[in-house]
Amino acid sequence: MNDVTKEWIEKAEGDYHSALRDLRARKYPNYDSAGFHAQQCIEKDLKAILQEKGIRFQKVHDLLALMKLALPFVPDMDFYGDMFALLNPFAIAFRYPGQSATREEAKMAVNAMKILHKYLKNVLFQTEEN
Repeated sequence: MNDVTKEWIEKAEGDYHSALRDLRARKYPNYDSAGFHAQQCIEKDLKAILQEKGIRFQKVHDLLALMKLALPFVPDMDFYGDMFALLNPFAIAFRYPGQSATREEAKMAVNAMKILHKYLKNVLFQTEEN
């Protein structure tokens, strides 16, 4: 595994734990931030896979676009398309005034993140073995 891939993985792990922390906070929970970090975790996991496969990608936050780049190497990834779509709005929509995530939306985002993160890590580490 190359060093840039490892860095993407480390950053994804940081976002994973930030999402959990922001959702679970008893005092001052930040549902927008929980969803944002959930989306960022998965974005970085996807970018780690693409990096490891040598696939060039733009600076983009669209999980569905990143997923499409990975599909030739991981065809079953489209099974999770709904989860990627659920997380997509958290990249931008909830970061600015006018729209705020509810506790339920943040919980859904974090749950999707947990499933996708586990799946994408398995894909990445299977790739490393091959």
